[in-house]
Amino acid sequence: MTTEALDPADVPVVILAGGMGMRLREETERVPKPMVMIGGKPIIWHIMRHYATHGFRRFMICLGYKSWVVKEYFLNYAEEMSDLRIDLSRGGVTLIRDEPIEDWEVTLVETGMHTGSTGRLLGVRRYIDTPHFMFTYGDGVGDVDLGALRRAHLARGRRVTVTGVKPVSRYGILTHDEDRVTAFAEKPEIAEGYVSGGFFCLDTDVIDRLEPLRDEGFFETDLLPELVAEGDVGIHRHHGFWHSMDTYRDFVHLNELWDAGDAPWQTW
Repeated sequence: MTTEALDPADVPVVILAGGMGMRLREETERVPKPMVMIGGKPIIWHIMRHYATHGFRRFMICLGYKSWVVKEYFLNYAEEMSDLRIDLSRGGVTLIRDEPIEDWEVTLVETGMHTGSTGRLLGVRRYIDTPHFMFTYGDGVGDVDLGALRRAHLARGRRVTVTGVKPVSRYGILTHDEDRVTAFAEKPEIAEGYVSGGFFCLDTDVIDRLEPLRDEGFFETDLLPELVAEGDVGIHRHHGFWHSMDTYRDFVHLNELWDAGDAPWQTW
C-alpha cells in the first residue's frame, strides 16, 4: 500500500503524556497532566476524540510521570463509559451501553520518568509501522483539521509538517496616536507570526535522526531547527480555536467553555 493510500485508521497517533506539568501543580500533584479533567474527562480523551473524528484510531501514548494513572484509566475504560449490572450472588458484571465503545487501539509505552521528547519518540519507534505518523502533545486542544494537516504533509514532500496557530493574547491591545487611544481590542489574536500548535505529521525516518540525542534531547529544540535549516519543515496554518493547558488559569478557562456548551474543540 502506498503512503497516499493509507487510511487514517492505519496511521499511528503518538501522544506525549509523560511530563510532570509543574505549572499546573494544583492538579498534577495527583495525576499526570494529560489526565487533568475537562468536563469530567481527561484532556487526553478530548484530544483522542478529536483525532477519531478525522478517522484516526491507533494511539501510542508515551508515559512517564504517574504512568499507572493513565494505564488504569484505559484498563477500566469500558466500565467507566457504561452502565453496570452486577450480579452480587454470582459475581458477574454486565456492561450496558446504547452506543459501542470507541474502536481505538491504545498502546501505552513506558518511556521514562524524566525523558525528553527525543527519548519518548525513540521509545515508541518500534511500534510505528507506517512511513509517516501523527504526533501531538497531551495538553492542548483545538479544532484543527487533522486530515488537511496530513494531506498537506503528503503533498509537499517535507519530512515534518507543523500546525501553526495564532494564540489569543491574554491582554487587551491599545492602538494609539500619541496620547489618544484610537482602538481597543479585548484579547485579540496575535497579529505577528505563528507559534507551534503541537499538532504534527512526521515521516517516520525522522526518528532515526534522534538516536544520538537519546533521552536528554528535545525534538523541538535539538532536531527541529536542523530540519528547518534543511528546508524540510512545512507549516499547516490553523486559524480556528486552539488552546493549551499550561496553568491553572487555562484549566479553569477550558472547563468554563465546556460547562457553557461552548467548547470549539468538541468536533464529535
